[in-house]
Order: sequence, then C-alpha cells, then structure tokens
Amino acid sequence: MPAPSKVAVALYQLFAQGTIWPHLIATFSAALGGLVVGTVLGATAALTPLVGELLAPVMIALNAVPRVALAPLFVIWFGIGLGSKVALSFILVAVLIFFTVFTGIRDVDRRLVERVVTLGGGRVALLREVYGPSVVAWILGNLKVAVGFAFTGAVVGEFVAATKGLGYLLSFAQSSYNAALMMALVLLIMGFVLLLFGLTGWLERRLLRWRG
Repeated sequence: MPAPSKVAVALYQLFAQGTIWPHLIATFSAALGGLVVGTVLGATAALTPLVGELLAPVMIALNAVPRVALAPLFVIWFGIGLGSKVALSFILVAVLIFFTVFTGIRDVDRRLVERVVTLGGGRVALLREVYGPSVVAWILGNLKVAVGFAFTGAVVGEFVAATKGLGYLLSFAQSSYNAALMMALVLLIMGFVLLLFGLTGWLERRLLRWRG
C-alpha cells in the first residue's frame, strides 16, 4: 500500500495539472448516458405487458451472464469511443430497472386496483393513481444501485479499451505499477459516486414525500 501522503500528492497533481478533467467528463458522460437510457428503456419495457412477458426470459438469461464480460464484445461492435461505454452501462442498468419494475407491478395491491376500477377508473386512472406512483417509488428506491452499476459499466469499459476516462487512467496506472495513482483514482471514483448517492437520496426524499 502506498503512503497516504503519496496518494494525496497524486490526487493533487491530477487536479493541479488539469489532466483529470477530460477523463472525468468522459466517464461521467458514459455513466450518465447509460443510466438515463437504461432507466427509461428498462422501465418502459417492463411497463408494457406484452413486451415485458416476452423480454422476461431474455433478461433472466442475460442476468445469469457476468455483464462486465460483455465489455470486449461491445468494444468490437461500437469501437473504443463513448458508444461501447454507454452500451455497457446501459445493459447493467436496464436489467436492474427492468426487474425492479416488472416485479413491482406484479406486487401492486390488487384490492387497490379493483377499487379504482369499481369507481369507474379506466387504464389512464390506473396508470396515474396506482401504477405510476408505485413505479416511480420502485425506480427511485433502486436508483442508488443503478448509479453504481452505471459507473461500473463506464469504468470497466474504459479499462478494457479507451483513449480517455478514469478506467483508462486506472489501466495506465496498473501498467506502470503506480500504486499511489491507482489509489488516488479509486478514492476519486468513490467520492463522486457517493456524491451522486447523496443527490439521488435527496431526490428520492423530495419526490416520495407522499409516502410519509
């Protein structure tokens, strides 16, 4: 383990020299792109009954595969640019959100659905009053996990093949046996992910005040 002072110096040099910013932007772009697209498409697929039933076996099979092992395949398909990192983040997030919504819809209190129908509520009323709030709660409840998955996909994709990004810097530090730089990058990733955890926790509390 490198001395804490060496890790602090490596972290200071990254920011003092300004070399870290293009790598931070690359990793954040890939992670947030995969997070947004994976959340939207995963939830949409699970909300559509026919599509959800058709995709469920595929998602179960995909969930059995270590999805980070798909990184080399995505690099072949999409190249070493941003696309392969977004794709890996997307697949990690989409599977999580799909199962969150798919399972959650089936756990909705059937008595509540029957009461809305009895009072004359149609599909729109059910979506607005029952399924909509529940789906938002399920997604927000798993958003912290999804953020972690998104950054995992981005960093692993950059570690496999990239020209910039925090994963690329980790690969460089490993190849040069620079333990201080590696620890500095790990702490940097942890710090930013914890910051996003705090933001998602605040968002969850703001949007789900009605549950209290």
